[in-house]
Amino acid sequence: MSRIGKEPVTIVDGVTCTVAGQKVTVKGKLGELSYEMHDGISAKVEDGKVVVTRKDDSFKALHGLSRALINNMVIGVSAGYTKKLVIEGTGFKAALQGKNLSLSLGFASPKIYAIPEGITVTVENDGLQVTVTGCEKALVGEAAARIRSFYPAEPYKGKGIKYVGEHIRRKQGKKVA
Repeated sequence: MSRIGKEPVTIVDGVTCTVAGQKVTVKGKLGELSYEMHDGISAKVEDGKVVVTRKDDSFKALHGLSRALINNMVIGVSAGYTKKLVIEGTGFKAALQGKNLSLSLGFASPKIYAIPEGITVTVENDGLQVTVTGCEKALVGEAAARIRSFYPAEPYKGKGIKYVGEHIRRKQGKKVA
């Protein structure tokens, strides 16, 4: 049995979970998420927990995946997910312009990122810190990764966009003889 898949998902207070055929829907204070399971996987709600089962051993990986996705949905609609990015560099900054994030990163023109539905982006600390929040874990991670991809932190001076807590391994640079 899948080690992850055999553990039931605990439904926290304020969250409702319904299973209709292969579709799992989770509702909470931050929104509503749904997931369509594979035909070899089934789920049912018992005693405030979601139990995920599989047909046979050929669905081991999908068993654990389905359980993890349902768990992420429960956490997302109750607490939400957050990624924080730090911008370092002289003249580098971010600014919100309606539904777009404008990043001044030393290029001839600012880089514009269109914020997708379901994601909230805030700019703090005079445009040097960007916070990405939402209830869908994959969407929050993808948005943060796309923002970071405009100018990843480089190893020589350390300037660019990096996650809070990310360690950038620095290189020595040129030596003067």
